[in-house]
Amino acid sequence: MKEQNPNFFYDICVYSDKSLKHVFWVDARSRAAYEYFGDMVSFNTTYKLNKFEMPVTAFVGVDHHRRSCLFGCALLGNEETESFEWLMQTFVKCMEKIPYGILTDQCGAMAIAIQNVLPNTRHRLWIWHITKKILQKLGRLSRYEEIKATMNGIIYESHSRELFERSLYDFIEEYTLHDNNWLNDIYHIRNIWVPVFLEHEFWASMRSTQRIESMHAFFDKYLTCRSSLIQFVHQYDNCLVDKQQQELECDAADNRGLIPCVSNSPIENQFQYEYTNFIFHYVQAKFIKKCDCNLSPKAVKDNQYFYEMT
Repeated sequence: MKEQNPNFFYDICVYSDKSLKHVFWVDARSRAAYEYFGDMVSFNTTYKLNKFEMPVTAFVGVDHHRRSCLFGCALLGNEETESFEWLMQTFVKCMEKIPYGILTDQCGAMAIAIQNVLPNTRHRLWIWHITKKILQKLGRLSRYEEIKATMNGIIYESHSRELFERSLYDFIEEYTLHDNNWLNDIYHIRNIWVPVFLEHEFWASMRSTQRIESMHAFFDKYLTCRSSLIQFVHQYDNCLVDKQQQELECDAADNRGLIPCVSNSPIENQFQYEYTNFIFHYVQAKFIKKCDCNLSPKAVKDNQYFYEMT
């Protein structure tokens, strides 16, 4: 592949007996995509190449059509801190710039590697990786269904950090959960997974499992449990070709014309020309909900203007 395209990048790490330990590769198209869309990156290791039981790590981003795009792929010998550090260092070596933010599952070894190699990158946990453990950690409590509903409400409906802190305190008091180690642990890392602590930062709509699941669906389309290592590499390339074709189809749809505005607002008109049709359709749906709102000035404090929306 390197001979066919000099912009193809790969690196291989081997054990002392020269058997394969880790391998990472990025094709030229993915390196170009990262230049444009590499602000936010997500990855995890939940997909396995079954024949070898090697964790497959796909670096995933979001393109200008709000579609998932692949930045690179790796096969790891294990999921230890040293392995993740090698992967992060190799990724930065390839891309020559670090991402602004990175989303992962809750893995201690991965978190340490990110802190060591990417100390200036904002780290965020997939919220599903926290909430899916509610049953495991609290499922034996007598009022479990009530506890689960209350906890989800606190996580998703707290509109300020203060409200989250106060609601969680009341929650722990109500259900006598002061000694629950899991709740204490996730509270101490609340700034990297609770939505209200992250809402003022750009995450390219990567807040759910949709991006990772879509990548898994792509892998499942091309791979079977009997896929060899060589087959995996070639099928991964087919996956990239498929992704590229979808992007070209979206670009062609944009060239056929703009989605009409639904209001006379110059703001919506600006959105129409700045965004691709897919993004504009998404933003327009949000914009419509705000068209009938009235803004009333309420106060000015420290050069900040506060309004009430009704």
